[in-house]
Amino acid sequence: MSEHAERAAGERLRVLFIGGTGTISASSVRLAVERGMEVTVLNRGRNSAGRSLPQAIESVVADVQDRASLEAALRARSWDSVVNFLSYDAANVRSMAEVFSGRTGQYVHISSASIYSKPAWRFPITESSPVGPNPPLPYATAKFEAETALWDLWHRDRFPMTIVRPSHTYDEASPPLPGSWTIIDRMKRGLQIPVHGDGTSLWTVTHASDFAQGLVGLLGNARAIGDVFHITSDDVYAWDTIYETFGRALGAEPRLVHIASEMFPLAAPDWYWSGGIVGDIAHSAIFDNSKIRSVVPSYRPSVSLHVGALEAVRWADANPERSAPDPGTETVLETLCEGYRIAESSFRALGDRAG
Repeated sequence: MSEHAERAAGERLRVLFIGGTGTISASSVRLAVERGMEVTVLNRGRNSAGRSLPQAIESVVADVQDRASLEAALRARSWDSVVNFLSYDAANVRSMAEVFSGRTGQYVHISSASIYSKPAWRFPITESSPVGPNPPLPYATAKFEAETALWDLWHRDRFPMTIVRPSHTYDEASPPLPGSWTIIDRMKRGLQIPVHGDGTSLWTVTHASDFAQGLVGLLGNARAIGDVFHITSDDVYAWDTIYETFGRALGAEPRLVHIASEMFPLAAPDWYWSGGIVGDIAHSAIFDNSKIRSVVPSYRPSVSLHVGALEAVRWADANPERSAPDPGTETVLETLCEGYRIAESSFRALGDRAG
């Protein structure tokens, strides 16, 4: 029996994906089609990374941030499940609830595991671990506020929501490195790579195709309504090992230099990853996935990082225009490495003086 056995025999689950071309969404769209679901994808018609989607999908073009545009595109239609990858704050959650109330039996909100309080008080992290605002990372704070609004809607109106918290999810077009293709380019050129802290904090990385198993298994699943699930793999590495794994895939030895995490926002206050490092990835994150497995028994992540790294390197070779280093990121990374070299020289001088 399937996990959607309560549906009539032969009836296809109708699913609307809002987004659908991003790192975590494209794999979910592909798997939903593979599982025989009737899939509609709604977005602005852009696919900057060139991720392939099945021809079997229905594509609807609208600006999800423009409610009039969204409602005009949706017309009077309804879906069994709606999955929103593009909702980031409480105001948008409330607006989407108004739009989809009565149109769907399940509204899946894609949140983020970055809302778990850092540092974690105990491991592994479960769905009942403390959550809250994350001041260094506005994205995470907005996701926390969005979840709070959804819980209010569930308790007040029984709005049929399911909350999903991905952690650091990647695919071949989006490697899990702060600075992604620019980092990989520096590895190829034998340049220094800045790593936060001492490189030993533990981090969970999840391939998008593995995440898709869990998400698609929740669609149309009555046991998921009014509940929250994080969906991650069990692939946990020290950060040095993550960088070294990509180095091996490239056939290069990465020159890692360790920089205190709090130095990143001082050297690069406007760089997105500066807040992400201080507020999130500088802290170890190991997850207990027993809850998603209890509701989706087929959930078995299978793509290890070394396989994912090889896939990314092959994808970059085939898509040089989409995997080129970013000049702005290159400036940030070189600034951080220059700070490291200055500090190293200063400490050597202090050591010589003390000797």
